[in-house]
Amino acid sequence: MQPTSLAVEGTFCDSAKQPTEAKLGPATTGSDEQSVYRLLAQQVGERGFQNWFAGKVRLKLDGNLLIIGVASPFLLTWMQKKFASQIYATAIACVGPSAEYRLEVDPELAALTDSAPTGEQKSSGQKTLTVSEEAGDRKATAASGNPRNSNPSQKSATFRGRRFADLSTFVTGKSNQLAYLAAIQASEEPGALYNPLFIHGGVGIGKTHLLEGFYRKIRQLYPALNVVYLTAEAFGNYFSKALQERSLPGFRQRFRNVDVLIIDDIDFFESKRNFQEELLHTIKHLESHGRQLVFSSDRHPRLLTKMSEELTTRFLSGLVCRIETPEKELRLEIARQRALKLKTPVTEGALAYVARRFTNNVRELEGAVNCLQTGHLMTGQKVTTSLARQVLADLERDCIRIIKLDDINQIVCSTFGVSESDLKSSRRARNISQPRMLAMFLARKLTQAAYSEIGDYFGGRNHSTVMSAEKQVRKWLENHSSIQVALQEWPTEEIIESLEQQLLAS
Repeated sequence: MQPTSLAVEGTFCDSAKQPTEAKLGPATTGSDEQSVYRLLAQQVGERGFQNWFAGKVRLKLDGNLLIIGVASPFLLTWMQKKFASQIYATAIACVGPSAEYRLEVDPELAALTDSAPTGEQKSSGQKTLTVSEEAGDRKATAASGNPRNSNPSQKSATFRGRRFADLSTFVTGKSNQLAYLAAIQASEEPGALYNPLFIHGGVGIGKTHLLEGFYRKIRQLYPALNVVYLTAEAFGNYFSKALQERSLPGFRQRFRNVDVLIIDDIDFFESKRNFQEELLHTIKHLESHGRQLVFSSDRHPRLLTKMSEELTTRFLSGLVCRIETPEKELRLEIARQRALKLKTPVTEGALAYVARRFTNNVRELEGAVNCLQTGHLMTGQKVTTSLARQVLADLERDCIRIIKLDDINQIVCSTFGVSESDLKSSRRARNISQPRMLAMFLARKLTQAAYSEIGDYFGGRNHSTVMSAEKQVRKWLENHSSIQVALQEWPTEEIIESLEQQLLAS
């Protein structure tokens, strides 16, 4: 008979091996923490649990981070040395492959231990270390998956692991409304709507925020579900490690038993056939069991020209949502919200100036507001339009992206799947001539090159050919014509915007 499974903080765990009547520590305030204590007892053994953990530690789950609070630096060093692997295994069992853990000295437990020393300490003549005495112990460490030496008496930053964004802080507008609503609806009924949900758009315009918010909302609405969020690179790293260690069954069990799988930057898998094949089989398995899938990419699935056709059709079978470059109104609201969060006194004129000048993505916009906050702290003055111009002048100059003809050539060839020699050849087939005309159009728009220079670069053509190409592309834009990419027609405006975003991000 197969053992039953217990849902613990988003991960299914085998309940048949859990110790019975385990004495729980002082920080157990809910069923989830109690389950984590039982998992910990399972890892360290009943005797080790009763001797070192039961009633002696304080446990806390903070996102992907499992925190074990102990009473003294001595205990911290000893438990890190003796139980590090068991604690790490417990963290992975609780929150998945992205789990981390940290051992730290808990002041409240230290105070309790100081007032009531153990019998062992009394008999050995040792005294209990208090918080104030910890400063003298240079060997004390704040241990985690990546331990760091620290002095508890000194002021230091506390790193609590990854913090996931919230959908409630996602500022919406015309450019991202569809993707936002799709994420909200899919989180309310995982596996039933929009499966898979595929969100694409340029760099720094909110894709990761949406995916993190989706993850967080699922965990809030359905705490019993096994939800895994990771980047495509992390998925590839886990797969490569499983290949090296010959542990593919364990890898597949980990990712094919989830209820919700969220993978960011799926375009990382382009040209990586082994990764694509493994992901395809994982998607097939999860879809057949009604599990929710969410992906993000910098391009539409059809523009991922080095992705397998079968994988691309899987992405297209759900809902594909595009996040566009934020419009002026949205940029203004994002700047306003960022200023409010930083408590920066700023005029509407200064915010409007920022929204006008920083148009590429949200990250640039937020970085500009951060600079205004620094300017306010330096001058002690309210940020006006004049001060904003002064503070951001150097930033604007540093953000200038010099685009070369070679850059345009490479991006166009990659997007349309044509060779450089074909693009510069005399061939007039539509699959060659259209990309060539787009390349010439972008060269005129984004560089300072003259018509003759552009014509010479693209196959030794004269300036009139470049002028004709520029005129033709403008006509496509005015008539809302389409261009064929990867056997599918796409609006010219979308293709040009995608090419520009890739050029600016490269």
